[in-house]
Amino acid sequence: MIVEVVPYSPQWPSLFESEKKALLLGLKSVVSQVHHIGSTSVVGLSAKPIIDIILEVPSLTELDANSEVFQGLGYEVMGEFGIERRRYYRKGGDNRTHQIHAFEIDDPHITRHIAFRDYLIAHPEVMLAYQELKVRLAHECNNDIDKYCDGKDDFVLHHEQKAIEWVNACLYTSQMKMPIR
Repeated sequence: MIVEVVPYSPQWPSLFESEKKALLLGLKSVVSQVHHIGSTSVVGLSAKPIIDIILEVPSLTELDANSEVFQGLGYEVMGEFGIERRRYYRKGGDNRTHQIHAFEIDDPHITRHIAFRDYLIAHPEVMLAYQELKVRLAHECNNDIDKYCDGKDDFVLHHEQKAIEWVNACLYTSQMKMPIR
């Protein structure tokens, strides 16, 4: 797999929306929510041009029974693929275009992915630092995706924790502003 970080593309949101429609059409009541996550979901952020998607599902067992839908849409069905309680699907082989992470509703992995995305959007200085790191790692990793990902781990883990704290503080603050009845 070629590890390439490219400038933000305004096409990424529409690529997500097209895939979301196809997934919802094929999976109907098996999926509760579909989220665009990862760097392609952050306007202005350079990224590997792979659309990351989270599916929130009521039941992984029901989702597993729909493998043929994913295959019909061009996805490889990968099972948990190293993360418990996840179902992972990838499209495009070595030239991957999309990847799906499916979790049951309220799984903490959903929260961390969405919190990190929203934190990057709300904190442009963190987004730029992340971008600089990703560009540097892409140049240094010699297309070794594991080396690239390992190089991001400390940054991502640190800022995911800050993102979750930030989201919780925002929720607390917004609840405090609600009128008491």
